[in-house]
Amino acid sequence: MRQDILSPAPGSKKNRKRVGRGDGSGHGTYSGRGCKGQKSRSGYKITRGFEGGQLPLIKRLPRKRGFVNIFRTEYSVVNINKLNIFESGSEVTPERLAAAGLVKSLRHPIKILGEGDINHPLSVKANKFSATAKAKIEAAGGKVEEVGHAAKAN
Repeated sequence: MRQDILSPAPGSKKNRKRVGRGDGSGHGTYSGRGCKGQKSRSGYKITRGFEGGQLPLIKRLPRKRGFVNIFRTEYSVVNINKLNIFESGSEVTPERLAAAGLVKSLRHPIKILGEGDINHPLSVKANKFSATAKAKIEAAGGKVEEVGHAAKAN
């Protein structure tokens, strides 16, 4: 078999549609784009979800794309392995955490999380504790006390 004799299988090759080549071609005048309108113009492109100027469904249904809960409480979090910097038996308060640089400010309530281990007993006062943090502090012989958070000033 010679390469110069080979031809594609019948029906596998199709001619390109040549538009705008006269009415006799079948694709003249409007070149298969119909009459007038946005879709007939050059540079036509619409974004996904465009509904012709009507407020799109994705904007009408905020629950479908997430939302910001304005009532959410933002906590300053501290893991218990960071509490090892305090001496054994001492009382750890939000003010002492701020002074030690473990929280940036006292504007947000403080939550103690249970990542890591605590080596010695401490008396910890904070606004919230995770269940694992509470268990680890008490297992080390320490005490846990939840204190209320003063409302932040406007």
